[in-house]
Formats: sequence, C-alpha cells, structure tokens
Amino acid sequence: MTHSESMAMSTGNSGVTADWGGDKQVFNVPWGKAMMWIFLLSDIFIFSCFLVGYMTVRMTTTDPWPYPSEVFALTLFGQSVPLILIAIMTFVLITSSGTMALAVNFGYRHNKKVTALLMFATALLGATFVSMQAFEWTKLISEGVRPWANPWGASQFGSSFFMITGFHGAHVTAGVIYLSIVASKVWRGHYEKKGYEIVEITGLYWHFVDLVWVFIFAFFYLW
Repeated sequence: MTHSESMAMSTGNSGVTADWGGDKQVFNVPWGKAMMWIFLLSDIFIFSCFLVGYMTVRMTTTDPWPYPSEVFALTLFGQSVPLILIAIMTFVLITSSGTMALAVNFGYRHNKKVTALLMFATALLGATFVSMQAFEWTKLISEGVRPWANPWGASQFGSSFFMITGFHGAHVTAGVIYLSIVASKVWRGHYEKKGYEIVEITGLYWHFVDLVWVFIFAFFYLW
C-alpha cells in the first residue's frame, strides 16, 4: 500500500472526505452506478405504493369501475379498436429499451458515433411515447375525465389514472432530456478518455422506466 493510499484510508471526517474525493469504489462498483441503483430503489418504493394504492381503491370502491377496453378505445375506419393506442405506446417503449441496450454495447466498444445515434433514437422513441400519452390525456379530458370524477363510474379512476401515468410520464420526459444530453457529449467525444460507463448508467434508468410501464400496463390497462 502506498503512502497516499494509507492517508486516504485515515479515520474520521478527513478520511471520509479523502475516500469520496478519490472516487473510491466499494465491491468494485463505481459511485455513479451505485448512486443510480439507490435512486432507482427509492423510485421502486414510490411506484409500488402508487400501484398498491390503485389496487386497493379498485377492489374496495362500491361504484362501478370503467372498462379499460372501452375507455381507452380509438375509432379507426368507423370501428372501435380497444387499447390500440396503449399497445402502440408499449411497443414504442419496449423498442426503445432495445436501442438503449445496443447503445451500451457499442459504448463499451468505444464506437462513439453509433452509440450516440442509438441514444438519440432511444430519446426520439421516448419523446414519441410522451406525445402519445399527451394525446391520451387530451382525449380523456375532453370526454369529461377529471382527478375527482369521470363519466363512467368511480371517481377514483381519474385520480389514479392521472397520478400514475403522469408520474411515469414525468420520468420518461426526464429520461429523454438525460439521454439527449449524454448522447450529445458522446457524439463530441467527451467520454473518449473517461470511458463510456455513463452510457450504462443512463441505460439503467431507461430500462427501469420501461419495466415500470410493463407493470402499469398490466395493472391499469389489462385488469
């Protein structure tokens, strides 16, 4: 052990400062990745509370709960197609998870141009998802759905819908911004010397957002 390493392992506040400033790793996990996992863990608790609360309200309300296949149907060529928009939104988001995985792969190959293009494609797919979600919100609001009422039955439907999908949509929007910033830096070669670990960290966030949507899709739209 060198003298500098010995000093960095000193006790007390000075030791903590030295370890943090020296970017020490615990169990060979970089700080950036560890902090992202901690953030995602806290988000898991929040989304879990939302979904458990939704299921509780859904099972205990005495008013009739709207049928998702009717509420989220679109009229195409004179025919009502149930959940068509939701199916497209889900396909878009799952596809974005694939492009993000490819971006991580090419990032570790130090192919900055392909990595950046794949990240931009992921951000574009995410923006498409948010746009379709905005259309969905606009449609339901125009039909009379509010956080405190809806024309098809239980008033809790509106509050559950706007809270859960809105919170997830905010995460997707933040992810699109995050992806765009990192992709721009990758394109400019900002991580050539530092390494492309940031791409994997960004991917962790994006895959989490995609996974949460799978649960929302199952509990809110299919149940």
